[in-house]
Amino acid sequence: MIGGPPAQVETPDTIDTATLVDLAITGMRFVVAFAVVLAIGRLVLVPLVNRAFDRRDLDEHVRNPLLMLTRFGVLFVAVAGAFGFAGYENFLVSLAGIAAAGALAVGLALQNVISNFVAGVFIYVDKPFRIGDWIEWDNGDYAGVVEDISLRVTKVRTFDNELLTVPNSALTENVIKNPVDGDKLRLKFVFGIGYGDDIQQATDIIVEEARRHPDIMDDPAPSVRLTELNDSDVGLQSRIWIANPSRADFVRTRGEFITAVKRRFDEEGIDIPYPVRTLEGGLELEDRQQVAEAAE
Repeated sequence: MIGGPPAQVETPDTIDTATLVDLAITGMRFVVAFAVVLAIGRLVLVPLVNRAFDRRDLDEHVRNPLLMLTRFGVLFVAVAGAFGFAGYENFLVSLAGIAAAGALAVGLALQNVISNFVAGVFIYVDKPFRIGDWIEWDNGDYAGVVEDISLRVTKVRTFDNELLTVPNSALTENVIKNPVDGDKLRLKFVFGIGYGDDIQQATDIIVEEARRHPDIMDDPAPSVRLTELNDSDVGLQSRIWIANPSRADFVRTRGEFITAVKRRFDEEGIDIPYPVRTLEGGLELEDRQQVAEAAE
């Protein structure tokens, strides 16, 4: 009989103890990795993103959603990194596969929502307009003042006090007119005078009234050009500039200027003619006797 050391038999207590130790070590690695990545993200990445927003001078309503997305991204990376560091690669791969399949299904079902979300991000970054701006789109069919900008829709208050909730994609896929983006705005209006009126006299009156108005800029100076020869009038296009424009300033200044010019035209005897049609020719009656009998 060959002697030797007796074989060591593992008892259930030994197996449970080893398993518990491994689980504890793995759990500690998970917690440490999660805490380190989360701390780095919140203490380093989020402040960097915040400073980048400060350099771009983003408004508060723009900053908050983007910071929320940044924090969510940090949390996702912290969880994924913790699973990998703790040795849960198989679980992480399975989780990634499930997440990818779910993201594909959700993406197909929410194409419009995702499109509007991406468009909202572009609006935040490019800043084609801000809250309080007067904008127009769809060839001027829609216009109003921007009241709110979110990651999915933009709310615009029309000048009839109607609220338009516009998907962001509709504002990024089409041409947007923002008349108040600059520090000044040019206004144009065509005055029609009669063919017998003095063009230079009418031009001088238009320029004088523009210079008298306190809200019309002297530089660039007001100007007048003969642009139209219509059937019943001669069209003089006036061009004036206003500073720090808004919709209210645009309408008020334009109305006051046109009223002042019309008053001067009346005082100086310059006509603003109505459209006139002149009919020429005659009417010939073939049987005058029958017409006379019918009249009797």
